[in-house]
Amino acid sequence: MNLITGNEQKSDDPELNTVIEFYKAFNTGDMTSTMNNWAETEDIVMSNPLGGIKKGRDEIASVYNNIFNGPAEVYVEFYDFTLMRSNQMFAIVGFERGQFKTVDVTIDLAIRTSRIYKNLNGVWKQCHHHGSIDNPELLKQYQTAVLGSK
Repeated sequence: MNLITGNEQKSDDPELNTVIEFYKAFNTGDMTSTMNNWAETEDIVMSNPLGGIKKGRDEIASVYNNIFNGPAEVYVEFYDFTLMRSNQMFAIVGFERGQFKTVDVTIDLAIRTSRIYKNLNGVWKQCHHHGSIDNPELLKQYQTAVLGSK
């Protein structure tokens, strides 16, 4: 498997299952399951293409709340990834593709993505996410659609 949409069957790989659960939650707009994927600590960090670094559960939850309750429909799938493992942490690095759609605009997304998970009491929990859009025109189009012309 080198594509994750969130619709995959569970496998015997607990790390991949954790990532599948995240994309299922994200792509269905399930705030509770999305945040359950994250560690319940204040040292978690998200760096996203809108230029922000969010720290702690409240700031990260606000990003997802804006996505899930905003005017856009957002769908992403994770592909061409590499999974690096140790006993207490794993990192998964690859690409996201998908769409950001509003009534007025549709943007085809292309994002470099990494996620880091910690094993906390036998459960994999996300502690870091980084996403970058390499194409400057796509980044500007995405930022304008989400943030306006600020």
